[in-house]
Amino acid sequence: MTEVAFHFNVPDKLVYTCRLLRKACRARARVVVTGDAALLQELDRVLWTFEPLEFVPHVRAADAARVAERQRDTPVLLLDSLREPPHQEVLVNLGPSLANGFESFRRLIEVVSADTEDRHAARARWKHYEDRGYSISRHDAAAGAGA
Repeated sequence: MTEVAFHFNVPDKLVYTCRLLRKACRARARVVVTGDAALLQELDRVLWTFEPLEFVPHVRAADAARVAERQRDTPVLLLDSLREPPHQEVLVNLGPSLANGFESFRRLIEVVSADTEDRHAARARWKHYEDRGYSISRHDAAAGAGA
């Protein structure tokens, strides 16, 4: 069963996600990040600039063929859709709704800001996972327990 973790009270969702992805890369994990297209485009930009002397290898693609040709070399994939996920290791959801196909991944990380709407949508996702028997871990970024 998928391990579900909520990282909440995140002050800056994109910078926090960059740190999370850097940590995953250092652990040699393969990660798929999903969310709406505009947010993923902005994450792509921030991943190039968030640390001056570091780079998190990643590719943004909506096209499964492009992902397939790059997945061997790229640990982080930014995907608008999970129609054909290239692996089932770690999924990071930045979107307001459930990520279709999340249950095929070993781990799911939900990144939630302190924004009221984002928190409200996260509560609905939490309830969905809880109602289906998923074990959920909590990481309060405001308490320093984040990435």
